[in-house]
Amino acid sequence: MFEAAELGRKVSREEFDTIAPGLRTELLDLQRRLREADFPVVIVFAGVDGAGKNETANLLNEWMDPRWTVTRAYGKPSDEEGDRPPFWRYWRDLPPKGKIGMFLSSWYHAPLLDRVHEQISVAEMDERLIRINRFEKALADDGALIVKFWMHLSQKAQKKRLKKLEDDPLTAWQVTPVDWQHYKLYDKFTTAAERLIMQSSKGHALWHIVEGADARYRYSVVLNILKEAITAHLERRDAMKKVAAELKKKPKAKAKKEVLPAVLARQPSILSSLDMTQNLEGDEYNRQLQEQRGRLSLLHRKAKEKGVSTVLVFEGWDAAGKGGTIRRLTNALNARDYQVIPIAAPTEEERAQHYLWRFWRHLSRAGRVTIFDRSWYGRVLVERVEGFCSDDAWQRAYGEINDFEEQIVEAGHALCKFWLHITPEEQLTRFTQRSQIEYKQWKLTDEDWRNRDKWPDYETAINSMVEQTSTQIAPWTLVEANSKTFARVKVLRTVCDALEAALKRRK
Repeated sequence: MFEAAELGRKVSREEFDTIAPGLRTELLDLQRRLREADFPVVIVFAGVDGAGKNETANLLNEWMDPRWTVTRAYGKPSDEEGDRPPFWRYWRDLPPKGKIGMFLSSWYHAPLLDRVHEQISVAEMDERLIRINRFEKALADDGALIVKFWMHLSQKAQKKRLKKLEDDPLTAWQVTPVDWQHYKLYDKFTTAAERLIMQSSKGHALWHIVEGADARYRYSVVLNILKEAITAHLERRDAMKKVAAELKKKPKAKAKKEVLPAVLARQPSILSSLDMTQNLEGDEYNRQLQEQRGRLSLLHRKAKEKGVSTVLVFEGWDAAGKGGTIRRLTNALNARDYQVIPIAAPTEEERAQHYLWRFWRHLSRAGRVTIFDRSWYGRVLVERVEGFCSDDAWQRAYGEINDFEEQIVEAGHALCKFWLHITPEEQLTRFTQRSQIEYKQWKLTDEDWRNRDKWPDYETAINSMVEQTSTQIAPWTLVEANSKTFARVKVLRTVCDALEAALKRRK
């Protein structure tokens, strides 16, 4: 695989000086055009130690407008980063639309090193590369341009490069004992790198292998590949916008309403199968509520000691009692240990990122509780029903969400997802009551009434959501919430059970 990057290719100073001004001008012009684009550029630098990764990133920062570039390099996770799933720090640092992000020692670094040092098997490495492929595919599907460069040196060239750096007092600091350790493991690095590239070079995120011995040759290759990739991506996105605009102009054909066979139409949905008569009243409610609160308080203290975080997701119909249930739950916790994240329409900053970005950034440190009052499921519920995203976007979101939740659970967090269900008749009663109580009137909006008209559409979306995302490691809990008291106790008990299970896994 790497033979073609060991040919000793060079570009003379005169040749580079001839092409550099024009190339720099073109890249600056592309960066200017990017500022108005609807996608970010993600550049990954990886490869052999001493092959020029840092120098190439430095040149790009020197040539381009630094206001519109972000450069991130990663070492061992900090305490803050170690408290979250491994990909948290990468999601946190992603560039917004219109900017360029350069990443060194990124998401490929740990799998490669772990394989070289035989801390993981080939199969385990492949599993981690699958996770990386999903991450990059999610970004690419959202429009991001991903360009990956593998900087290569032959073993002989690497030794020469490290020696040259080490012998110069101004650059000696760049060479560490670890670099020489890696040099001794060159063959193992090459074997692992070949597999890494084969498993993760995809159409949406290709690897470009670059011979790194000659700096001017390396710069010329990287800069030209980057120029061509950004130009082509801008043209593709412009073409897609034109096609979308033309389709909007065309009158829509009247959709033929599909009628289910009567035998299928009579079948219950996941919600209609719930027993909505369940209730809990009076002293029994107070007894169970206090019992589960006490249990939660004790379990959370244990979880805090062991660094087990809790992530709670609340979805449900308008007026289903999410807020009241959350308040009963947080009463059992120390205010310093939890945060409630109310999710509304995305801000301008959030719209400039992948839709999961704003949820990744809110994941808390070890031992804390994060409560989402509405969540990432908006993509497959309100955005689907109201047409705020394309069919392709909400359909692929099921897999993206499952992967996100899998990472949360794999990091040792307790994850609970609740759908609070009420009947249309109960919702109408609660709406009427809200309109008559002065301090609750603010909760009732025109949008709440509009959503009632789309009840069947939402019920279809909810059924698909549960079907596609209620997994063994992250199941949905459907809560019969016509009785607020019953719902509150059921939620508390479910959270306690999940925390107990997470604590057992941590032992």
